[in-house]
Amino acid sequence: MKYIVSPLFAAFAAKIQEYIFTFQSSGTLFGDGQRNKIKLFEWNDRTINIKSFKIPNLINKIAYRYFRKSKARRSFEYATTLLEKGIGTPQPIAYLENYNWLGLTSSFYVSEHLVTELTFRELVEIPEYPENEIILRQFTQFCFDLHEKGIEFLDHSPGNTLIKKVGDQKYAFYLVDLNRMNFHTTMDFDMRMKNLSRLTPKKEMIAIMSDEYAKFYPQPKEIVFEKMWFFTQEFQQKFAKKQRLKKKLKFWKA
Repeated sequence: MKYIVSPLFAAFAAKIQEYIFTFQSSGTLFGDGQRNKIKLFEWNDRTINIKSFKIPNLINKIAYRYFRKSKARRSFEYATTLLEKGIGTPQPIAYLENYNWLGLTSSFYVSEHLVTELTFRELVEIPEYPENEIILRQFTQFCFDLHEKGIEFLDHSPGNTLIKKVGDQKYAFYLVDLNRMNFHTTMDFDMRMKNLSRLTPKKEMIAIMSDEYAKFYPQPKEIVFEKMWFFTQEFQQKFAKKQRLKKKLKFWKA
């Protein structure tokens, strides 16, 4: 077993470990738990979020033991790096990995549970959401800041940004599901635009985002829109093709 706790929570290491050890029989399920399972635990005056990752297949069991960092460890380390760079994410607390003679068997990531008003998904699904455009423009500024700091969030999809109102027409953004991320010295234009391609299929949202991004990046807004929309369409086409393939596979299995 490998158990790492943030120095900020070192005094509570035993209690956090107890929550992990009793994960299956205690806590409150958060989400559907179809792949990874998340449970919430009340602790003093705060709620902590424990994510149990799906047991890896045979190849990954070995890979996560000897060649690659586990998803739990990456989540913990990337969250720590994001906070050091001034990027919002729930406070990382700990991670735990269990092994047998073959490799990794189970792993857990522990963080503070953050309650927010919405995720980016609501902006996509509810066009009339209050202050929709204001939030979208501030979110675009947040993404520009990510890119300026060389952060390529590979799971930059609608459900992975939490949004919290922090003042009059002012919002804060927090990244979650962090185990896939790259850090660069610089990010070129195509890399930046492609990184935003999974967020929304709506052309009107891309128009607002490209207009806002162009205020900070040295490209005309028409070029920013053209490139952002190109990568968005490319992603949507690949996604639709993948979904059709899944349906065919389900049909054959049936």
